[in-house]
Amino acid sequence: METIRAFVALELSEEVKRTLKTLQGKLKPAAPAPVKWTDPEGTHLTLAFLGNIDAGIVSNISKAIESASRLIKPFRLRVSGLGVFPNPSRVRVVWVGLNGDLDILGRLQKNIETALEPLGYKPEARAFTPHLTLGRVRDDARPDERQALAKIIADTKDNIDITFDIKAVHLFRSQLKPTGAVYSKLATVELK
Repeated sequence: METIRAFVALELSEEVKRTLKTLQGKLKPAAPAPVKWTDPEGTHLTLAFLGNIDAGIVSNISKAIESASRLIKPFRLRVSGLGVFPNPSRVRVVWVGLNGDLDILGRLQKNIETALEPLGYKPEARAFTPHLTLGRVRDDARPDERQALAKIIADTKDNIDITFDIKAVHLFRSQLKPTGAVYSKLATVELK
């Protein structure tokens, strides 16, 4: 049976993707640390990473997402603020934050984890922190480069305030290629 790399996520609006690209354009030339920047066209808000799955269980996963989404109505999120994980002295990830209907988003994410558990997918050990990844600092970055990047992030006035509506949850396939990941939808569950 074929195995595929998959994850459950929300799509971003084209306006959000353009804004992420613009923000990266400001940060890239100033970044003192080596960073692998994400492609905004492929950026999603991941709710559950499944890893390699058996292609034969896609319909079961889709049904689990449907069940988890049944009582969730469409909602609105807002892109706002820049930050880093895990902390400014050891920057590994540069991200853009989210605001808006985070309680609904959190409930949806928790419902999906719970619905996937009987299929063998354990919930994440760490708490769900909604964000959009802009870039990942490469392993060879020095501590001083990481700290300098954190300062640039903290000093950057982003003025981002874009809202977008969430109307569906998607099961995506991720195919890793030398040029980067290629994403395709395996299933879509509309929020009602």
